[in-house]
Amino acid sequence: MSGDQPLPGGEPVPEEADEAVFWETPDIHGAYPRLTEDQTARLAEHGQRRSMAPNDVLIQEGERCETFFVVLSGTVAVVEDYGTPEEHVLRVHGPGRFIGELGLLNGQVAFYTAVAREPGEVLVVSLDQLRHLVSQDSTIGDVVLRACLGRRALLVGQGVGFRIIGSRYSPDTRRLREFAVRNRLPHRWIDLETDEEAEDLLRRFGVGPEETPLVIWRDTALLRNPSNAELARLIGLPSLPAGNRHGDVLIVGSGPAGLAAAVYAASEGLSTTVVEAMAAGGQAGTSSRIENLLGFPAGISGAELTERAVLQAGKFGARMSIPVEATGLHPKDEDHYVVGFADGSEVAARAVVLATGARYRRLQVPGIERLEGTSVHYSATVYEAQQCRTDPVAVVGGGNSAGQAVLFLAGYAPKVCLLVRGPSLEANMSRYLIEQVERHPRVEVMLHTEVTEVIGQELLEELDVVDNRTGGHRRLAVRGLFVFTGADPHTEWLAGIVALDSRGFVLTGPEAQEACAYPEVWDGRGRSCMTLETSLPGVFAVGDVRSGSVKRVASAAGEGAMAIHFVHRHLGHSAAPGTTGTSVAAGGSDASPRTRHKESAWLA
Repeated sequence: MSGDQPLPGGEPVPEEADEAVFWETPDIHGAYPRLTEDQTARLAEHGQRRSMAPNDVLIQEGERCETFFVVLSGTVAVVEDYGTPEEHVLRVHGPGRFIGELGLLNGQVAFYTAVAREPGEVLVVSLDQLRHLVSQDSTIGDVVLRACLGRRALLVGQGVGFRIIGSRYSPDTRRLREFAVRNRLPHRWIDLETDEEAEDLLRRFGVGPEETPLVIWRDTALLRNPSNAELARLIGLPSLPAGNRHGDVLIVGSGPAGLAAAVYAASEGLSTTVVEAMAAGGQAGTSSRIENLLGFPAGISGAELTERAVLQAGKFGARMSIPVEATGLHPKDEDHYVVGFADGSEVAARAVVLATGARYRRLQVPGIERLEGTSVHYSATVYEAQQCRTDPVAVVGGGNSAGQAVLFLAGYAPKVCLLVRGPSLEANMSRYLIEQVERHPRVEVMLHTEVTEVIGQELLEELDVVDNRTGGHRRLAVRGLFVFTGADPHTEWLAGIVALDSRGFVLTGPEAQEACAYPEVWDGRGRSCMTLETSLPGVFAVGDVRSGSVKRVASAAGEGAMAIHFVHRHLGHSAAPGTTGTSVAAGGSDASPRTRHKESAWLA
């Protein structure tokens, strides 16, 4: 076989490929690093060697994997639809490579089968040991994490995983697609309206178009119009723990604020649970690149920042459940609050941190509703961008989110029109973004411009826009519309429970205590409402959901961390470093000694 012949995975073998790994998939994308001898030796201290014979299955598609494999000799193929007529090889790994992607670290089921292609030996490391090493050894941690993130992106781009069959006009199809996209789940959408494969699949499974949307995986799992929770369980996303659901801190929401609170709470010994209605990362998780976050001079995508934070919180023992929608909050006794969820379940905790963020406002113009999810989008990720490679698009908004979306989409679409109703970008957009937007050759900034109508039946064809100074109308021929026009808080379920401002954001600190509908709840506390505390003692609000907060990733993360300081004060902890502190307000079986850092005087 010559050096330029393709691998079974469809990728060419470079002429200079080492003979020992001649059949190995080349590391074109940086997702398949080879561990050094020192790194392998470090892993070997915590693992065991195991021989493998041809066709030995190491990881089974659809099953949860609890083991990390490093190839010591021989080769291992990563295969989709193993054992079926559709079986095909995705990758081949040789000595020094490891097997696994993001789902391995997150506890999801495998989206592929890993099978030995020839005799050899692998190093077997338990998932617990791997997580420990990732947290303790920064060199190994960075290599493994970056590779897992890259491999997940490649799986998503290839359409590996489950299939969603449904009409582009179906709200439930849009719901399932959004859930899969936001959670970065490998899948492929098969459009009932245009894809010939849809009819063949419906016939094979004996279902009619009226029963769609369907989720099909491995030709063995068929879900008819599943809820987000049912899809999550199929893939192995974490659910609420069974049994006694009592803990120290319950964090509602997993954007930067919620994840920061989870990291600090769990790392300081608090029993911590995080619940999320849609996907970890919040709005920040959909950002293509965050460039003004301290410590990331080259920028970082919202997805990578989210995954790092999720793994960090999990490292310290925080539990996360997705999707779980909070619907109510009430005191259980003097020491606990109970949060109820849409599925009827409940969790009790001694402190609650509200980090539900805010959602982008939908644009209210004629013709837009029927195209939402197909041509009209409220986030700009690689999934949406891939639909815009040959057509111009428009972005509505004048803030940082709009600016980041414009720059990202300009890397795909031939032209991006930024529609801003105000007279300039300076009012709401950071200077570094303004400079990049204004000098990008594919971007046209249109100030004093508002959308008045969305035109198109199945797909967006044109926008009718108006100059709000002159009243003059014009048509823009674009095929995608991305909307970033401010945000509304996720606080409908909190109305009448905690004090809200006129726009529905949660009041905190002195304003919250002053607006408290039940001032007697503070009687006998011996203290006033703390900075991030709501009108209910022991319930805190952080990030975008909090009234008066700075809508930035760094400030949200800072508030999440600061909230845990106030949680400790509420629980009565006062231990100095190296000593044991207990909660004088514990009063229950979930009280436990814990070691924590000294409180900062300026926060008192």
